[in-house]
Amino acid sequence: MPQTSRYSNDEFEALMNKVILTLEESGANRDLSLMVLGNVITHILNTQVKPESREAMASQFADVLKKSVKA
Repeated sequence: MPQTSRYSNDEFEALMNKVILTLEESGANRDLSLMVLGNVITHILNTQVKPESREAMASQFADVLKKSVKA
């Protein structure tokens, strides 16, 4: 069953495109882009998630990421 999002596709796409554009305009290569995005995720987890939930949420995020790149 597909997961329903509380955000519209337009809202999601607009923000994602801004992030991608910022990385491209900065000339960030793959490694730098992944480092920056990883640090952004860490910042979000550390500032917006209760300490006792962080590890579980990080694991869930990693699992979803791995599924999204499977061929």
